[in-house]
Amino acid sequence: MKQEHSVTRRNLLKTGLSAAAVGIVGPRAVAAVAATSTAPAEAGGWQVGCFTRPWGEQEWPAALDAIAEAGFKHAGLMTSKTGLVISLATSVEEASRIGAEARKRGLEIPSVYGGGFDAERSLEAGIAGLRKLIDNCAAAGSKTLMLGGTGDANRYDDYYKAVAETCDYAAEKHIGLVLKPHGGLNATGPQCRKTIERVGHKSFTLWYDPGNIFYYSDGKLDPIEDAPSVAGIVSGMCVKDFTMTVEDGKPSKVVDVNPGDGRVDFPAVMARLKKGGFTRGPLVIETLAPGSLPERLAAARKARLFVEALVAGKLAQDSDR
Repeated sequence: MKQEHSVTRRNLLKTGLSAAAVGIVGPRAVAAVAATSTAPAEAGGWQVGCFTRPWGEQEWPAALDAIAEAGFKHAGLMTSKTGLVISLATSVEEASRIGAEARKRGLEIPSVYGGGFDAERSLEAGIAGLRKLIDNCAAAGSKTLMLGGTGDANRYDDYYKAVAETCDYAAEKHIGLVLKPHGGLNATGPQCRKTIERVGHKSFTLWYDPGNIFYYSDGKLDPIEDAPSVAGIVSGMCVKDFTMTVEDGKPSKVVDVNPGDGRVDFPAVMARLKKGGFTRGPLVIETLAPGSLPERLAAARKARLFVEALVAGKLAQDSDR
């Protein structure tokens, strides 16, 4: 049975058939993935967290300390002073130790961004690299492995074939594979949808990133308008805002801003995502306003309260949009 499923997915990749057409992904599949999470059902099924990225100049234990002190119960792993917290270079033993340190601070790990996985070398290397990252996520106790996608059209096929060929392995390890809007060939909702449907597996879904929708379009594409295009495939969100100024005709784009202080109308975006079936799951803050460590801690607390108010329905949509 397992072999037959793998052949079906390979045929899907070769023919280019839409996964939606054959019922592989959709609101029910995404809801089923969310329902398998062992994270506590907080705030109506939402898990509010923060990534390590805002403390990227410190070692990861200090970032975990700050996230816990700011009142979060969920910590996403991205960057630290020495690079990615978990990557291909991380041993399973080290990943396990990182997970244990998070739990000692009362933190669950909803997602790990592990960087590249050698898909540029070959399909076989990409599959092996992804399996190693999945093993590291399982050792750390992460629920998902976040992928940044590729902007190289020559690598696109092998990159997502490696993802497709690894989805069953991820499912066996209880790890979801999630894509985020990250520029290149996955900069917009329609591009991400095409990719999710191309892979066509319930273990491969989207973490929406409204700040990146603005960022990679130079502020031209509002996530309010983009969000309906990802209906039925969203299982989480990188909570990120965006601001931009134009000097001498060149845009200066900033995502190091607290949620709610930039151009993203989060209540409106969430309303559209909820209409598309995203009604529970992780909401993990990726960026904060810069400043001293005490200022960043205050920014983290402010951001947590903002997202908690957002999911509680206490924030009004921007009437000017």
